[in-house]
Amino acid sequence: MKVLLDACVSPGAVTELVGHGHDAVWVGAFPDDPGDDELLAFAKKKRRVLVTLARDFGDLAAVFGREHAGVIRIVNFPISKHGAVCIGALEQHGDELAKGAIVTAEPGRLRLRPAPAPIADVPAQTVAPTTDPPTG
Repeated sequence: MKVLLDACVSPGAVTELVGHGHDAVWVGAFPDDPGDDELLAFAKKKRRVLVTLARDFGDLAAVFGREHAGVIRIVNFPISKHGAVCIGALEQHGDELAKGAIVTAEPGRLRLRPAPAPIADVPAQTVAPTTDPPTG
């Protein structure tokens, strides 16, 4: 799976992810920090799951409805565990992440917020005009 690691995630996680067959890029190697909105849009455009420690991305996606290609938020893990936590989340919820889910990884649990269901196109109902004048 293609992932984009936020600058706050351990750069060592890239090696672990690549070792498990994932295509991983670390934002810390970028010449400039593009900012949260731009980073989320970049991940969406490149179809990469964004991995972060920051709550901001989940808020942008869930509260403000920003489009994304999946988010993994790592909470309360030492940097030496970032790669393993990410790999576990991808293995357990990769299909959901590919559809735009948000996974929060905390010690002892993974919380999944599925992607919102697409709104179906509902055909407009046509109401025939009545020929009777209103009464009253």
